[in-house]
Amino acid sequence: MIKKLINYLLDVRDRQQMAIALGKGGSMMQSRSIDLMRPSTWEFSGFSQNGEDGILDVLRKQLLNSNRYFIEIGSADGMQNNSSWLVVAEQYNGLMIEGNPRLVERTRRMLQNHSIGLECLNMFVDSENIQELRSLALHSNPDVFSLDIDGIDYYIAKAVIEGGFRPKIFVVEYNSAFGPERRITIPYQENFVFTQAHPTHLYYGVSIAAWRNFFSDHGYRFVAVDSKGVNAFFVDPECFDEVFLNAIIGPPFAENAYQFRKFRGTFEEQFLLIANQQFLEI
Repeated sequence: MIKKLINYLLDVRDRQQMAIALGKGGSMMQSRSIDLMRPSTWEFSGFSQNGEDGILDVLRKQLLNSNRYFIEIGSADGMQNNSSWLVVAEQYNGLMIEGNPRLVERTRRMLQNHSIGLECLNMFVDSENIQELRSLALHSNPDVFSLDIDGIDYYIAKAVIEGGFRPKIFVVEYNSAFGPERRITIPYQENFVFTQAHPTHLYYGVSIAAWRNFFSDHGYRFVAVDSKGVNAFFVDPECFDEVFLNAIIGPPFAENAYQFRKFRGTFEEQFLLIANQQFLEI
């Protein structure tokens, strides 16, 4: 009886939070005044951390061909990521991958019934098991591929591309503390946990300049970063109209708003706190 009551209360809470996310996202979506040249006008947030839902909404609608499929590595609990809006509001199919089994269970409880083609997997993705991921994915060229694991993201993205995936839209987190010009990432570490790597929690991930260099080498075009300085967006130019891509004036860098508030200092000051750590130039 107690277990049933707990499950009922959890279901009620989840439904309430989902309704709030959908309502907030729908309201923000309708209130936008979109300028296709300026990604800052595309943003809205239903389930995404910042304005990523809106940026993906505009980019998806500009695709020349769509398979309505996504892959997200680091999907958390389903309430704050870059793919839940696609599942609930857009009826996308895809893979949500998360290493924490408790978060995966919540995602399944909330979202599994919203798409018969949604799979929520408890899996730690590393550079050694990309072919396993390839065998699980229904498409190697999903409309959207989102990567946010707060750590060895560069090495996973490299393995994804080299493993035969060719996403149309690739979303990656960048670390603004590394600044707009340094082309650096952290050395590869198996089972990396950013909360244990350094007391500041600033030692993780990839700089925006390193991402731009990496994706350019693989034939992708940079679009923009979100206005809160968390995610960067890259696209396969073969999947979009050239006129649309050439007209975009996207911000090349933004300070991470959360880190700025937390440290009460700019990215230059934040980097000084971790400057003695090891970095790899890309």
